[in-house]
Amino acid sequence: MDTVFPSSLPEVAEIVREGQTLEVIGLGSKRAWGRPVTAGRCLSTREMSGVLFYEPDEMVVSVKAGTPLSSLQAILVEHQQRLPFEPPNWNSWLSPDCKDQTVGGVIACNLSGSSRLSAGAARDHVLGFEAVNGRGEIFKSGGRVVKNVTGYDLSKLMAGSFGTLAILGEVTLKTLPAPEFEATVALQISEVRAALKYFSAALGRSLEVTSAAWLPSTPARRVGLESDVALLRLEGFEPSVRERASQLRDGCAYETTLIEGERSRSLWQSVSNATPLVVCNTSAIWRNSVPPASAAGVLAQLPEGYTWLDWGGGLIWLALPASLDEQSLANKIRSAISECGGHATMVRASQTISNAILPFQPGSVVQQKLSARIKAAFDPDGLLNPGRMN
Repeated sequence: MDTVFPSSLPEVAEIVREGQTLEVIGLGSKRAWGRPVTAGRCLSTREMSGVLFYEPDEMVVSVKAGTPLSSLQAILVEHQQRLPFEPPNWNSWLSPDCKDQTVGGVIACNLSGSSRLSAGAARDHVLGFEAVNGRGEIFKSGGRVVKNVTGYDLSKLMAGSFGTLAILGEVTLKTLPAPEFEATVALQISEVRAALKYFSAALGRSLEVTSAAWLPSTPARRVGLESDVALLRLEGFEPSVRERASQLRDGCAYETTLIEGERSRSLWQSVSNATPLVVCNTSAIWRNSVPPASAAGVLAQLPEGYTWLDWGGGLIWLALPASLDEQSLANKIRSAISECGGHATMVRASQTISNAILPFQPGSVVQQKLSARIKAAFDPDGLLNPGRMN
């Protein structure tokens, strides 16, 4: 399959109008996520790269979709800013040959790191975009400011569509000031229900916890810790962070440690990037989103595997060894997740397993009909990433 590298949206539109099915990628870092795409050509957005405008005082940035995420983040760091949703980088275990990922790919997959607990998902910070639909038409939505809500929900629709509705060409995002200081309160909690109970109590107080995760000892060691641990991150001005950390630790029934500054940032980067999965070379990897209050019950029903929690219990990572009974395991996972209204996504598996098992949580009949109508409106001939999500 040959690959084309358009450098502008008009070029993308012209390629789409040729009517050939297309596998749409940026740098290819998410190519293994979802079912293999069967298409006549591959279209990469990597040549559509660069910052269109950046207004630090207004906390808004617009970039071409093929811009490497690391390039954007370097520019934001120069102005002591960051993307609020702290996009993770899964390349180490999902696509080891890729050195980076594109901004458009991050938004198309709606990738959010550990700060999703407090900042929301990637889709919540998209102010606008410009793209090409499956008809080869260029269209745009949203604008440069939050109060310009024209097409705002359309931006949310693009996030998580995995390139099946349109090919992103430009994306406008909100930015936020980087915190002056951060610290992590680490508690030696070995039982998941106890950790979730502590999270609930901490998040219910006015302490502005920005991230919370629980790791059993094995994944904990992969991020530089020694035992089962519950982690709570605090950010802001240093005196405020230290005072809030003291409130979390005072009178606590568990042994606590305070992890400060760069060590805390590095720790949460590892948690966001799901770094413990690097050791799971032959495993099928599931990313399960659940209501935090249901996490312990769901975890008890899941097949035994390599697991830990992020998002205050709202995200359950699960790695399972290669098995001949993957379909049965998938049914068990999806049954446990659907009971609480969550969804289970198989992020990585062998091609055989990906072909046999739907990677994304099947919706209800009503949801499937609605998705089909949306797909028909944007890409009536099914040219964009055919088969990727189904």
